[in-house]
Amino acid sequence: MLLPLDNPNDGPAVAIDFETANELRTSACSIGVAWIDKGRVTATEEHLIRPREMRFNPFNSAIHGIRADDVADAPEFPAVWARLRARMEGRLILAHNASFDLSVLRHTLTDYGLDWPDCSYLCTVVLARRAWPTLTAHKLNHLADFLGIALTHHQAGSDAEACGRIALAAARELGLGGLSEIAKATGITFGRLTAGGYSPCKGGKAPRRPRAVVA
Repeated sequence: MLLPLDNPNDGPAVAIDFETANELRTSACSIGVAWIDKGRVTATEEHLIRPREMRFNPFNSAIHGIRADDVADAPEFPAVWARLRARMEGRLILAHNASFDLSVLRHTLTDYGLDWPDCSYLCTVVLARRAWPTLTAHKLNHLADFLGIALTHHQAGSDAEACGRIALAAARELGLGGLSEIAKATGITFGRLTAGGYSPCKGGKAPRRPRAVVA
């Protein structure tokens, strides 16, 4: 069982995961949120979302199991976001394959005419590749198996919690005291989301490993 970092000085973070009804980034039908404080996952939430366009692609439903009937009485995104935004302020956002989840967030906020938050974000795929460079795959389910993290894949709350635990495990693997040390220690550039635009999370240069000396 993985031990938490348990660092009272580490900054707060939140891991998120979206599931979508179809190929559109504006079709979020579920969001998972895992709250991280002082090096621990302290709580996990999952909220169903009724997309503006109730078109569920059978391919998407086969992956996450959510269908139109499941969200018929669920709130639309603005109501869900209103319950989350204030609590997310000041936190580092984590997402596994953040280019997807942050794209869903950006496009859905824009679709409803809502302001983008001002926040930094970290792609845990990028982080995992730095922490475990010899692994053949860095997908969420493969990392969860590797680290012994319980996961019900494509259930947004479970995915978000696994993402948060992977980030904490990666920080520990890299010998760091917390998530707040990642950028300085690894050269990873956190992504940024602001009212005026966004920039992606970048991996930086991997540290050089000493070459073996051949006698």
